[in-house]
Amino acid sequence: MLAFALEYRQAIARMSADADTGLRRFELDRKEWDIVKQLVEVLKVYKHATMFFSRGTPNLPTVIPAMDRTDDVLTNQSLDTVKFSESIRAACTLSKATLNRYYNKTDTSETYRIAMILHPRYKLRYFRDRRWEEEWIETAEDILRDEYECSYSSLPVDDDTTAAPDPVPVVTVSRCSYAP
Repeated sequence: MLAFALEYRQAIARMSADADTGLRRFELDRKEWDIVKQLVEVLKVYKHATMFFSRGTPNLPTVIPAMDRTDDVLTNQSLDTVKFSESIRAACTLSKATLNRYYNKTDTSETYRIAMILHPRYKLRYFRDRRWEEEWIETAEDILRDEYECSYSSLPVDDDTTAAPDPVPVVTVSRCSYAP
């Protein structure tokens, strides 16, 4: 809507300047048009994120990188004193705080960490590239190893190269305990 208004600024200005239309009170001054232009730029990151997560194949490991990208954009916009007014920069700062409140909730989810590490594109390299604390990376790796040990290590492995005459049942005692 704002992009449309910006694109048709001259027509909107002519229409609202005409006293006969009764739209004079809605006429924007130069400063207000500057804010519209800045908002169009700032809101692009949300449009891109919305389009990304609305596509047919969003998946868990893409959430963290998308949130990181949004956070990077908001950080740059909140610090850009040349391109953005003080009010727009303040709005970006508040928006960044809200995003980080949700981002912090991913810290309590082991699933996000496991999904990121298992993703062929990201693995642990993503966290190192983003300069995450080594302790956090080690914790994420430990979570993945523990999940494997608890849920998958005792499962039989199909081996097509050798045919065992009679499968031997595997009995293991899980080291893991799950709280109900």
